[in-house]
Amino acid sequence: MPGSEPLFDAVADRYDEDEHHGTIAELLVAGLPRGPHDLVVDVATGTGTVAFAALRALDGTRVLAVDVSPRMLDRARAKAVAADPDGRVEWRVGDALPLPLPDGAADVVLCGSALHFLGPAALPDWRRVLRAGGHVAFSIPMAADFHPSPQFRAALPAGLPVPADAAAAADLARQAGFADVRVAVTPPESDERPRRTFVVHARVA
Repeated sequence: MPGSEPLFDAVADRYDEDEHHGTIAELLVAGLPRGPHDLVVDVATGTGTVAFAALRALDGTRVLAVDVSPRMLDRARAKAVAADPDGRVEWRVGDALPLPLPDGAADVVLCGSALHFLGPAALPDWRRVLRAGGHVAFSIPMAADFHPSPQFRAALPAGLPVPADAAAAADLARQAGFADVRVAVTPPESDERPRRTFVVHARVA
């Protein structure tokens, strides 16, 4: 998401007011094996919600959390004083594509609610950095419920359609070469704003 720093910096202070992010984070990590996982990568970490969920769920895990927004990471580091007293998360400002890792370096790649901002090259890059047998977990909104503001819509890259159903969400992982793909869909949040989201888990064969 090069050039999108101001867009995400602008929403950083109120990002944690949205409980949806916490719900998705817990679903992402709940679908993973307990470990051990030497390195978990949280792509587009925002204020660290997924990274902290990984620390709670996966004992002994070290996390690399990457985000393009300095303001988001400022918020994450402030929360880390209480949520990560042992300093197991490395917070890194930078583009999430390509990830700053060599091939096969990671055990798990997580991405909560950001794939649609990264574009189609993200999934092959995640497969690149994962070891054989490594796991990926990501979420992506359902097309029928996805209504971004004009500013955020302008930031969406071409080439990655927001999926209309679970089969299309699974195809995103399969087309990137992942195996054992599983897809769940969150229930509607309300009649006025259903906000259904696909939560996808898969692994490197």
